Amino acid sequence: MGKTEPSATVRKIEEMQNIELRNKWRMRVFSATWLSYFGFYFARKPFYAVKADLETTLGWDPEKLAWIGTIYLITYTLGQFISGALGDKFGSKLMLTIGMLGAVIANAMMGFSNSFLSFCVLMALNGLFQSTGWSNNVGIMGRWLESDERGRVMGFWATNFQIGGAMALPIAAYLGHRYGVQWSFFGGSLVLLAVWVYFILHAKDSPTDVGLEENAREKGIEANSELPDEKWNRRAISNILTIGGFYFFLKFIRYALWSWAPYMLSKYYQMQSDEAGYISTIFDISGAAGVIACGWLGDRYGKRNVVSLSFLVLMIVACLALFLFGSSSIAFFALCMGIIGFSLYGPDAIMTSAGAIDAGSAKRAAFAAGIINGIGSLGAIAQELILGYVLRSDNGGENEASLTLIFGILLASSVLSAVFLAILVARNPTNNNKSVQKN
Repeated sequence: MGKTEPSATVRKIEEMQNIELRNKWRMRVFSATWLSYFGFYFARKPFYAVKADLETTLGWDPEKLAWIGTIYLITYTLGQFISGALGDKFGSKLMLTIGMLGAVIANAMMGFSNSFLSFCVLMALNGLFQSTGWSNNVGIMGRWLESDERGRVMGFWATNFQIGGAMALPIAAYLGHRYGVQWSFFGGSLVLLAVWVYFILHAKDSPTDVGLEENAREKGIEANSELPDEKWNRRAISNILTIGGFYFFLKFIRYALWSWAPYMLSKYYQMQSDEAGYISTIFDISGAAGVIACGWLGDRYGKRNVVSLSFLVLMIVACLALFLFGSSSIAFFALCMGIIGFSLYGPDAIMTSAGAIDAGSAKRAAFAAGIINGIGSLGAIAQELILGYVLRSDNGGENEASLTLIFGILLASSVLSAVFLAILVARNPTNNNKSVQKN
């Protein structure tokens, strides 16, 4: 008895120390990955903030601007398909370390460029480096989270790209208006460089990197799952591709408003470029609240897919209102944009983070997130080409019919995104936030 009691006490102390150490590292990893994706936006938003200024100062019409954005999105999309797999193979932290530094350099160099060709090359490089961001940060988070907390935690974590976008856009617009277009790019790169240093010091790929065991419940799920960690079955692949289809149309809408809202406010509503940038942040700010609400409700009721679908119904209503009345005033345009942001960002973040982890397993979350985000990025490419053509055909921003046509395209995309998610819900009627992993 005298020998077993000290042993039990020692084990209890060690267990408490491990829990404390795990919690400390979880907070460090959360902050490092959150800031990582937050910071990426400071090297992504400057171009979108100063589109109208580039048209004025360099004479690049909407079609040329659309091609710059398209080239970025093509390399970003291609990178999405491979960066997650490379992160699973070589380590997500390594991929992010390279990606953030590369984005810092490519974005800063755009501040020195006034050539269309060099701008296209730098945007292509920036797209490749930016593509390391989402899938690899999701991959790291997936290894540190238990399955029953993913929606709630990832709901808060995924506020990074709304807050990042909401801060990066007005800052880039202000710097461009106050100090010149080049400072939109220089300032963004400085912010991401500071984040890069913090990330290197605080991020770890998995608990095993600091001497801790894998999540106990996750190990049990992986051991008993019908979907082996090394191989996805047909149902899992089908679910991942269905989420990808949903994300194609959702990302079409998100990037349409990201890319063109400041431009449309400047051209159709006669706003200054910095004021248009400030108004456009409503989309991202309202989106942050939507992500938290969607994540909490998904965990609370155990049905992330159904909760996300209900948010999409609200988005369809907002897109319909935008189509019918959006051209009437700046206030109504901003109101609709805020509602769309709230109802879009929740399903966007949850289905491509917690949903990707559920679908691909914790260890292959980066690969699953890369596929889903890659398919979604094809929608982002499509919107750049389609909307760029519509706006160029308008030739001056005076034709209200062109604006109505754009809003109609957004409405159609909202309906199609909901159709794909409804298919996922119908295919997994007993979904409890884990069923997408199983037969």
